[in-house]
Amino acid sequence: MGVFEGFSSDELDLSGRFIRGKVRDILDYGSHLVITTTDRISAFDHVLGVVPEKGEILHQLSVFWFQQTQHLLPNALVGTIGPRTALMRKAKPLPVEIIVRGYLTGSVLRDYEKAMHIWGIPSGLTPHQQLPHPFVTPTTKAYEGHDEPISKNEIIKRGLVEGDVWEQVELKAVALFEYAQNLLNKNGLLLVDTKYEMGLLDGQLVLIDEVHTPDSSRFWYANNYLQDRKDGVQPRQLDKEVLRSWLLAQNWMGDGDPPTIPQQVFDEVRSRYLEAWQATTAQDFVPSPWNRQTLVQEITRWLPKN
Repeated sequence: MGVFEGFSSDELDLSGRFIRGKVRDILDYGSHLVITTTDRISAFDHVLGVVPEKGEILHQLSVFWFQQTQHLLPNALVGTIGPRTALMRKAKPLPVEIIVRGYLTGSVLRDYEKAMHIWGIPSGLTPHQQLPHPFVTPTTKAYEGHDEPISKNEIIKRGLVEGDVWEQVELKAVALFEYAQNLLNKNGLLLVDTKYEMGLLDGQLVLIDEVHTPDSSRFWYANNYLQDRKDGVQPRQLDKEVLRSWLLAQNWMGDGDPPTIPQQVFDEVRSRYLEAWQATTAQDFVPSPWNRQTLVQEITRWLPKN
């Protein structure tokens, strides 16, 4: 059941449109969104179970980064409603995923090895090598099927984003990425690549979605990176890839019913999220108690009065 399902109109203003995503439950009130990050975990476009406290960790990480980066780019966050719920101003999302890459790995490595030249990345690089500078590699937003790479020229030509706005997007995305890289390097992590979602709010470019979380980013351990590259192996990474790797080992990529996932896999995923929190904030994670009544009270208090 979703976080907002089962509420009565006596408990909460339910005039907002309810949207249940794979991970987030949203109440859309027109000018504002109430977004709760649940403990549901997904892979290959399927919800596969729950990981205790995952939603709270993801929410708190995004709030941390919103606060850390608002001097670089404003965001749509109005305030937090309990430990895993946010009130956001509703912006007009850009119809493009903004991917920033700092290392030659993942899908770009696969394309690079086929064509030896992609996104302007110079030839002669080796797998998992740090790129000369962060590269912005946008993709389409596919509501069905998979996102596809798209060039800057095509974005502007198709009218997806105005040229002057896209120039801002690239500058801000690289600035955000480099800022996060510097902070995380101090805590023993390498920010490998990440996804940003931006939108326009009263004509101003803003961040509108999670930032630098294990769900939106790839991290490597700094102390293992050089040795892993020397050994010719995939650098040890910190994200939810442990779940995807287990599923791939069972030869499951989203077709048919998923295999039964052992609890130890979910436990390992949870430990990765906790480690990401600690490495990012340099603090221990302390869960915050909350209940249905408190959530209702906080949402009611925060909702703008018409």
